[in-house]
Amino acid sequence: MVKETYKILIIDDRPDNVYYLQSRLQQENFFVISAFSGPEGIEKAKSEKPDLILLDIMMPGMDGYEVCKILTNDEQTKDIPIILVTAKVDARDVEEGLKVGAFDYIKKPFDKVELVARINSALRYAEMKRKTIQQEKYQIFESTVLTANHEIKQPLTIMSLAINAIKRELNKENIDKNFLTEKLNYLEEGIKKITTVLNKLNAIKKAEGVSEYDKEKDVKMVSVDELKKELMED
Repeated sequence: MVKETYKILIIDDRPDNVYYLQSRLQQENFFVISAFSGPEGIEKAKSEKPDLILLDIMMPGMDGYEVCKILTNDEQTKDIPIILVTAKVDARDVEEGLKVGAFDYIKKPFDKVELVARINSALRYAEMKRKTIQQEKYQIFESTVLTANHEIKQPLTIMSLAINAIKRELNKENIDKNFLTEKLNYLEEGIKKITTVLNKLNAIKKAEGVSEYDKEKDVKMVSVDELKKELMED
């Protein structure tokens, strides 16, 4: 794993625990940030967007379970894997942690090998989940594009026929302005229909988080204004 790119947030009210974890993780080339209370941890999770959170359970005021529940139910932080840190592990602790959305847990005192292994496991899971979600978004968008393709073909055909009719009319000595107006209306109506379809596509693209350019698929998203310009030039 390319660990230099990963940011880890440690939430623990005890500075000695934080500094110990920070030292161990920095040796593994993780970028580490810290918070010393539940509310501060929630704020930093939202502002810093870490790749993973190490969260102590036993904290005064807002404990780790409550923090975990808030983070996993917030749109800004719900996809960040959380590993609970605890001095004791029994079935009830594990069940409670999983119930509020934790990915995993690790027991104090820390074993460095186990700590890094669990962190890497959580990061791999998060990356696989992100790729799966992105793939699903592309599939939704591709399905919509196929439908839009059929919706665009009809007005394009009518517009093409109208353009050819206009060209023939312009070659005549006596040009029928009413005829030209009728065909231009076809063109205007066609552009409106295509614009409506493309606006829908752009709205879905934004809603699904589809990027402007997908290198793997080599697909460039076309804007409404660009297509309008191309149609008018043709």
